[in-house]
Amino acid sequence: MLDDYRGALEDLDKADVLKPNNLFTLGTRGNVKRMLDDYRGAFEDLDKADVLEPNNAFTLRNRGVVKKMLDDYRGALEDLDKADVLKPNNLFTLGTRVDVKRMLHDYQGALEDLDKADVLEPNNAFTLRNRGVVKKMLDDYRGALEDLDKADVLKLNNAFTLGTHGDVKEMLHDYQGSLEDLDKADVLKPNNAFTLRIRGMSKGFWMTIEGP
Repeated sequence: MLDDYRGALEDLDKADVLKPNNLFTLGTRGNVKRMLDDYRGAFEDLDKADVLEPNNAFTLRNRGVVKKMLDDYRGALEDLDKADVLKPNNLFTLGTRVDVKRMLHDYQGALEDLDKADVLEPNNAFTLRNRGVVKKMLDDYRGALEDLDKADVLKLNNAFTLGTHGDVKEMLHDYQGSLEDLDKADVLKPNNAFTLRIRGMSKGFWMTIEGP
C-alpha cells in the first residue's frame, strides 16, 4: 500500500531493534516521521544518522526541513547550505531554503534560489507562485504580477495564487482587478483572514474612487 507511513514506521522500528544504528534505517525513519509530523522524533533519528555519516546530503536536507518545522530557521539554513554544497542544484533543497530565507526576511536570497529553481525546472507553478510572493516583498509588483499570471495559467483556481494576485493588483491600484481575484479566492477558500483583509482594503479604495 502506497503512503503507508504508519506501516513503514512499524517495519523500521523492528529493523532498528534487530540492527541498531544503521544509517539507511535511521535516515528513512527520520523521513517517515517527518511525513507523520513527528518532527522531534525525526530530528533525533537524523541527528544519529549525521553522527554515523557526516556530510550526507540526504540527511542534511531532511534535517534542514525538520529544523524549519521546529522553527529553528538558522539551524535549518546551515544544514541546507551544506546540502547544497554537497549536492548542488537540488530542487527540494532550493525550495526548502527559499521558505527558510523568507522566514528570516532574506527576500533577495530567496529570489536568487527561486531564479535557480526556475532555470532547473521552468514553468513550475510552485516556483513561480513563490517568486511572485518574494518579488512582492521586494516591491517589484510588475515582476510579481508576471510570475503570478504564469502560475495561474499553469495551475488554475489556486486560492493562494489568486489571493496574492489580488494583493499585488491592490498595490498597483487596480482595485477592480484586485476584487475580482479576491472574490474568486474567497469562493475557493472561504473565511480566509488574508483574503478578507485585502478585499476589505480594495473595497474601501474602490468606494473612494467611485464615490457613494
